[in-house]
Amino acid sequence: MKAYWIAHVDITDPDQYRQYTERAPKAFAAYGARILARGGRSEALEGRATPQRSVVIEFDSYELALGCYHSALYQEARGYREGVALAEVIIVEGVAPAL
Repeated sequence: MKAYWIAHVDITDPDQYRQYTERAPKAFAAYGARILARGGRSEALEGRATPQRSVVIEFDSYELALGCYHSALYQEARGYREGVALAEVIIVEGVAPAL
């Protein structure tokens, strides 16, 4: 069953954050991820204010999504995000398609 990595990010240092965005896609590719949304237009209709950047990434399974997050490849990229962005990241399992 598919799983989705959902991130909301507020960036405080765009130049340093770019180091993260240059590295993270390698981890996503290694786990077969597909980026569905990344930083496009968004509007908060309920809840907290709209973050600067929202990201949705699809994985073929919950286990692959977790594996990607915990991988050395992603954690190395994540190190470049530390201290230069406030991020909320969740992984949610999808639902089985209706028949």
